[in-house]
Amino acid sequence: MFALGHELAHTPSHKFDLAHMRVLLQATDNPEWTFPSVLIAGTNGKGSTAATLASILRAAGLKTGLYTSPHLIHINERIRINGESLSDADFAAHHSQIDAIAARLVANSDLPWHPSFFEMMTAIAFAHFARKRVDIAVLEVGMGGRLDATNVVEPLVSVITDISLDHQKYLGNTVTEIAREKAGIIRPSGVVVTLPQQPEADDVIGNTILDLNAIGVSAVQYVPPVSPGNTQYRSRYPLQFMGKQILVESPLIGRHQLRNTALAIAAAEELSKKNLPGIMPASVEQGIRDTRWPGRFQVIPAVNGWPEIVFDVAHNPAGAWALRSALSERYEDHPLIFVFGAMRDKAISEMTEILFPLALRVIATRPENPRSASPEEIRLAARRTGAEIDAIADVKQALDYARAAAGSNAVVVVTGSIYLVGEAMQAMGLRI
Repeated sequence: MFALGHELAHTPSHKFDLAHMRVLLQATDNPEWTFPSVLIAGTNGKGSTAATLASILRAAGLKTGLYTSPHLIHINERIRINGESLSDADFAAHHSQIDAIAARLVANSDLPWHPSFFEMMTAIAFAHFARKRVDIAVLEVGMGGRLDATNVVEPLVSVITDISLDHQKYLGNTVTEIAREKAGIIRPSGVVVTLPQQPEADDVIGNTILDLNAIGVSAVQYVPPVSPGNTQYRSRYPLQFMGKQILVESPLIGRHQLRNTALAIAAAEELSKKNLPGIMPASVEQGIRDTRWPGRFQVIPAVNGWPEIVFDVAHNPAGAWALRSALSERYEDHPLIFVFGAMRDKAISEMTEILFPLALRVIATRPENPRSASPEEIRLAARRTGAEIDAIADVKQALDYARAAAGSNAVVVVTGSIYLVGEAMQAMGLRI
């Protein structure tokens, strides 16, 4: 097996080369050619959009593959068919075969180096989807888009979610530069679904659509007006889809999820025009209702001596703002205790300045990842917030401390990194 660390941790910039990915896939009989796909890029919301769209397609009766990253607890979560994760046995078989092929390609100088972690995972996903003969695969871009390993497919529809600053070391220091990377998933004369967002991102996406003679589809008609009462901690509102009224009932909480759901609906509509069967108002309604995407403002009710807990993988400033909005809407009258951990290369100062003013107290901790910031680094980065911060490096101990501090009224919020959320859920014995 290969190391399960984050794919960016040991990935030199020279490994981002689609030509190498194509060499690997050609040697495995190009499994990505055997199924149609949807490709989803963006900074925030691409996972939620992918999960919602995959659930809609599954409800339509289509055998649906879903490839996402990173994972919460088990690596197999990244590769799913109809909601079922790749089995350990299938994972081992695919990895063994592709690893041997990669080693031969390197030995023959067809590849200059062994494929990266993410390239291997993507090849395994494609092989699994091909072997199981999925009707369609929904693919979440790992990072960027233009040079991402997923971008070797020819998608029926491309989707671009909200773009903001993240992964600047790899993608650029401005929204314009990052948007150029995301827009790399748009195909000549292809269909791209998106929503109006920051002007800099809109300019890049719009110009790319024009340059490539692509078809730009706005999902704005599926975004309900934002007003008090239209989201009761669960998105619930009527919409017109294919000439019929449906009731949208999404388990994904937060006003930002209205945009992600709209993108999934619009993408499903475009896929219906590609002669994919079963995409009807009823399947869209059911698919949205059945969506499961753990760790995204996931609320665990108070039980067995634990207070109410919110898990959310807000890992950049835009995600922190979305979390703050959802917390303010739902917990206006409740004290909040944050268990916070983040990767060292993230915008920790900005995230803490957004979130920590909401907190009665903060417990800084460190998930088991070599890129994790230490509690002291978090405390230093958050010095301007004035928050009371306790440093407890062990995640399980941090949770126990938060549990004791919460009493009967406070709500515990676990956030800052998907690795923290996954480790905390595992420590509590929660299944995803």
